[in-house]
Amino acid sequence: MATRGRFRWLRRGIIGTVGLAILVLGGPWALAEGLSLGKVGPAAQAPERDVAIVFGAAVLPDGTPSNYLRGRLDVAADLYERGAVRAILVSGDNSTQYYNEPDNMKRYLVDSRGIPTEKVVTDYAGFDTYDTCVRARRIFGITSATLVTQDYHLTRAVATCRMTGGMNVVGAPDTSRAHDRTWWYGWSREFGARLKMLYDVVTHRTPTLGAQETGIRDALGKR
Repeated sequence: MATRGRFRWLRRGIIGTVGLAILVLGGPWALAEGLSLGKVGPAAQAPERDVAIVFGAAVLPDGTPSNYLRGRLDVAADLYERGAVRAILVSGDNSTQYYNEPDNMKRYLVDSRGIPTEKVVTDYAGFDTYDTCVRARRIFGITSATLVTQDYHLTRAVATCRMTGGMNVVGAPDTSRAHDRTWWYGWSREFGARLKMLYDVVTHRTPTLGAQETGIRDALGKR
């Protein structure tokens, strides 16, 4: 009887642990899906917004954007070229003098895609999705934007920007990359990343801010 009782409590413990894990991971997942519902569609059909916000990703040692980052930048360039956006904010990591995502992102857009340099604005403190969203609204004054990143990341990006700044955002995914090992790794990280998203939003985590930037306002005034 004692053994049977121990097994009963063990089983309840396992069920409870599994249930808690589903709640902890599934709750943020469902929240992101709900907030992005109807906000994400093919990039070629993205409605007009003021600005395209491109989330940073890896840059190679020679300054060349990685394949995933280049895909994002190409989507933003296409949006600008067809008049769906009037300016582009490139947001990424520049935490050390030896690594600079935003400048290399801008260089690609200007040199390789022919986007006017005054239409591409750099955000040097977009260390993660939350930081980029908060800074886009509070530092750059963006209220209307098309968010550009890979499809697996875009749901969280849209949800985060809606919760942090109340921006009028839609998502334009880069779907040029095959669902290879890198893609699936990025997708699997979303469980933890969406949990962090909820924590950051609930605790109102303050990213690196600094002074107001006028680059986007100036770019929008030069149409």
